[in-house]
Amino acid sequence: MEERKVLYYVNQFFGQIGGEEKADTAPLRKEGAIGPAMAFNQELGGCAKVLETFICGDNYINEHPEEALAQFQKAMEEVQPDLVVVGPSFNAGRYGMASAAVAEYVADHFSVPVVSGMFEENPGLEITRQKAYTVPTGNSAADMRKALPAMAALAQKLLQGERVTPEADGYFKQGKRITEFSDKIGAQRAMDMLLKRLQGKDYETELPMPTFDHVTPAKAIADLSKATIALVTSGGIVPHGNPDRIQSASAQKWGKYNINGQEDMVEQFCTIHGGYDPVYANESPDRVVPLDALRKLEKEGRIGKVYDWFYTTTGTGTAVGNSIRFGKEIGKELKEAGVDGVILTST
Repeated sequence: MEERKVLYYVNQFFGQIGGEEKADTAPLRKEGAIGPAMAFNQELGGCAKVLETFICGDNYINEHPEEALAQFQKAMEEVQPDLVVVGPSFNAGRYGMASAAVAEYVADHFSVPVVSGMFEENPGLEITRQKAYTVPTGNSAADMRKALPAMAALAQKLLQGERVTPEADGYFKQGKRITEFSDKIGAQRAMDMLLKRLQGKDYETELPMPTFDHVTPAKAIADLSKATIALVTSGGIVPHGNPDRIQSASAQKWGKYNINGQEDMVEQFCTIHGGYDPVYANESPDRVVPLDALRKLEKEGRIGKVYDWFYTTTGTGTAVGNSIRFGKEIGKELKEAGVDGVILTST
């Protein structure tokens, strides 16, 4: 039997090119397995082999997707893989979005299955899970030893033409409706579910519905000219030196800093955010936290007062659970302080 071929995509870090300083690296193709592809290769147990590793910087593929994917297309055409692997990207936001772009491109242009791994809160998951067989992973690369065997086990079944399901094989549901045969007609199955529900028994719907968080909007401010307005950001603006050691990604905390008497953010603040180019934010932090613009509105009498403290954290890779907690804690403080409104900024 002819050996099955795998093409493996990784970012600049896992491709052993470098860290954030190499995030602009253009696509590179390396023969054989590099980085996590080496361990994945071993987990395949000889049923297939990683012939090539495609490496591309996170910034490059997100900022130049057409150029990057054109190079990936060449790799696909030359390697002619039976399977493509992307990641795992864990909770790395840009890596997740890059993995999503590759997975989507392969799924839309080639009849080749894609296997991936992501943390449940990665922003790239929504696209990737629809286009690839995406295994749930931990929050960070510390989970690599668990993620790769799970991805390889799924890959083996796909390469051998075996049927896979989210329930049996542990990947995220893809939102696809698949035809299955049953010995009962729809009316009978629906009645069985209804009776189980009426009797308080467990049952499984054939058409699960999505659930959405709902936040009731606050009432409009009656008179802005008398309102106290606060500034809150997930853009990572902090005093020089980052005294509270707020994480540059996957934040575990937030901070608040006094801006009473300050006309702008230029002298004392900078960004520690790990998800965007900091040059322009460091040049003028008001681009992220517009204190200068609010001071102008305050002097013109269009708002009553700028609140003496501003609140900050980083949004990139930050877990939804932590984000909810941050919002509740900050909101509680602002409400108790009598703040009327908030301007929330990101990047």
